[in-house]
Amino acid sequence: MDGEHRSGCPINLTLEMLGDRWSLIVIRDVMFGNRRHFRELLNRSEEGIASNILADRLKRLVEAGLLTRRDDPTHKQKAIYSLAEPAIQLVPLLAEMGAWGRRHTPASEELSIRAQLLEEGGPPMWEAFMAELRSLHLGAPPAGPSVLAGLQAAYEAVVARQRAAAG
Repeated sequence: MDGEHRSGCPINLTLEMLGDRWSLIVIRDVMFGNRRHFRELLNRSEEGIASNILADRLKRLVEAGLLTRRDDPTHKQKAIYSLAEPAIQLVPLLAEMGAWGRRHTPASEELSIRAQLLEEGGPPMWEAFMAELRSLHLGAPPAGPSVLAGLQAAYEAVVARQRAAAG
């Protein structure tokens, strides 16, 4: 070992790269919410991430090769963040984490629907979603119907149903 890592265990190395919960939350928001700018990630965070923590995690994720950062051509002080291939390959891990969370935590219905659909869709849906993310973030040619649009539509349907039941 080079001394830079606690051990050569692949689980340890993955955790060292991803850092803490905020890193996965940022990746989740870029991946599932298509939030690509700092302000979107900050203002639309369900968990209320602080701006200094968000700035730090974005920097770490870019340095780790999980996100890329480029200048926004529409605004010289803005940056656009994109998923890099290693982050796109986290889809199965995030799908399994969502499935586990649905079974073992008091997850809300509206924030669980995407996890439920990914669990039910299994590896074929994960592959289609990763292909779509490659198109959105890496410029690969589009392939097939939008998984992201389907996940978002399911979320919006649950929210609308809950509003109607409450009103």
